[in-house]
Amino acid sequence: MRHYIHGFSNGHHWLSGRVLLLMAVSALPLTLAACSQSTTSVPDSQPVKVEQSATQNAQVQNESSAPADSPAIDPSSLLKNVSATVYKDANCGCCKEWVGYAKDNGLSATTQDVADVSLFKDRYGVPQQMRSCHTTVTTDGFVFEGHVPAKHMAQFLENPPIQAIGLAVPSMPVGSPGMEYQDKFMPYKVMQLNKDGTTEVYAAIDSPQQQL
Repeated sequence: MRHYIHGFSNGHHWLSGRVLLLMAVSALPLTLAACSQSTTSVPDSQPVKVEQSATQNAQVQNESSAPADSPAIDPSSLLKNVSATVYKDANCGCCKEWVGYAKDNGLSATTQDVADVSLFKDRYGVPQQMRSCHTTVTTDGFVFEGHVPAKHMAQFLENPPIQAIGLAVPSMPVGSPGMEYQDKFMPYKVMQLNKDGTTEVYAAIDSPQQQL
């Protein structure tokens, strides 16, 4: 009798499982149909509104990012009204490259080949750890140490922070303006030089495009 009850119980569980499985499979098309109906039974006006909104957003983005009637930025105008003196070593090739790059971006630059560039870095307050191969000083007294991109020079000069004396790119990162070599690039930071001798990150350059 006990074996009979046990067998009946197992059979009952097996039958129940089959019934539940059949019910779940039967309900699956209904569930899919319900999901489909939830998107197709919405009144026609709502999808139209969504499409219009997306179109309007795309138009706003396009207008804000690249207006059709706005002229492209001319790189030669970035530093058009800026005059500066560049103190460098006479034998520094990358210094010459940067001066040529800066002139192509509008800078009116006068170069001075000096025997000891560190004297001018001391004079204009460039911290030791921020130094590079050449020092550029504008007629307004702002200092740009090393291979600073023209883009960031222009941004700085347009609205100089009250506490700052200029910008610096320490050392000579490969791929920075004037340090181009076989399409290689080393991420670097443009540092802000402050009057009290402190420094802070002005811009992080993680790709060549961010210099443009």
